[in-house]
Amino acid sequence: MKKFTCFFNILLFAAVSIQAIDWDPDSYGSITDYLESIYGIDDNAGLTAFPILNIPIGGRAEGMAGAYSAVADDVSFIEWNPAGSSMLTVSELAFFHNNWIADTKIEGLAYAARFNHLGIGVSGKWLYTPFTQYSYFGERLSKGYYSEAVAVLNGSYTLLPGYYFSGVSVGVNLKGALRSMPDYADESGKVRSGSGGEQSATALLLDIGGLTRFNLFKFYNSRDRNTSAAFVIRNIGLPVLGDPLPAVVVAAVSYRPIRPVLLSFDLSFPVNTVDITLSEKPYWAAGLSITATTFLSMRAGLLMKAGGIRAVIGSAIDLQYINFDVNYTLDLLTQLQPLNRVALGVRFNLGDNDRKSKSALVDEYYLAGLDAYSKANDAEARIWFERALEVNPRFEPAQEALQALEEYRKLNDRIEQMRRLDY
Repeated sequence: MKKFTCFFNILLFAAVSIQAIDWDPDSYGSITDYLESIYGIDDNAGLTAFPILNIPIGGRAEGMAGAYSAVADDVSFIEWNPAGSSMLTVSELAFFHNNWIADTKIEGLAYAARFNHLGIGVSGKWLYTPFTQYSYFGERLSKGYYSEAVAVLNGSYTLLPGYYFSGVSVGVNLKGALRSMPDYADESGKVRSGSGGEQSATALLLDIGGLTRFNLFKFYNSRDRNTSAAFVIRNIGLPVLGDPLPAVVVAAVSYRPIRPVLLSFDLSFPVNTVDITLSEKPYWAAGLSITATTFLSMRAGLLMKAGGIRAVIGSAIDLQYINFDVNYTLDLLTQLQPLNRVALGVRFNLGDNDRKSKSALVDEYYLAGLDAYSKANDAEARIWFERALEVNPRFEPAQEALQALEEYRKLNDRIEQMRRLDY
């Protein structure tokens, strides 16, 4: 209960602080104009279909401004790198709500599970905004909701995993998208049946991703690798009603210099699949995550994209089996308002399918083997090392120990043979 109180006191303080700021709209415009001046305007922006594909579902990934392709360590990976599921620590179920702009909302649901070296996941998100058409005289002609929805089926597998090298995970997302438009009135003011259907559309898309983790300039003790690298191609698909999908190629890295601090960087190259000369400008995102206590973490991120600069701050509280995420985004679509661009997420820890207990058992067998070896009991040591490999055939220290025992046996046999020859 104290953790809840601390967390919500922090959020309340942040909200009151934002409300207390006397934010001059002219000042806001000056800042955004300045940011645009150093990064430029993209004349090719807005040429792609299904904008929902460019709007984050929420969670830790959004709190780091989308610089998440190489992090990909919770269920929100599913929007950024499909290779993440086979490297998850635990299975997760998550619900998201994104209070985007004006009356536009986004709801999301995601689930991912890992079974040894195989990862699977499913997710869906739905964007909806009220639509009302008025005549020149202010009469309401039609109403309804404009909406877009995306469903995702994920699968990934880790190749060549081991004790010293985490392997390379490769993954795929199969995605289906739906755009729904209500009927609208023609010039005479009469609602034309089926007119919304003419603007509605469906699309099939594909994401492909790769992810690997390794140690680089690591200044703390942990079995977890402190560096990740990723390569992702997102939103591959055929044009929709003549408009290309927002395809993008991403290269990403993340680095943990010390245990509580995580840095990440994504470099993205949009591709217009109808006319490559109309592709948007490359853009980048940088993220920071700091674990303040065992249950509280803070995040920040910056997305630098021509016409779409975005700054995000966020926080999360982890209660072992449930995690709460809150993010606030400031971008060129909105001014500084406490309830605008707020995203909420709830993640449930569904366990690790006994991976942690199996790892502990492997360590126990391996240490028992080392103890027997130190006492010159090679036969017993061999039994323990073989048991460790029965649980985890890719536990390389046990493989090396068995190889050392075999080399030692061969050396003893050779010495014994030489002794016999001398006699």
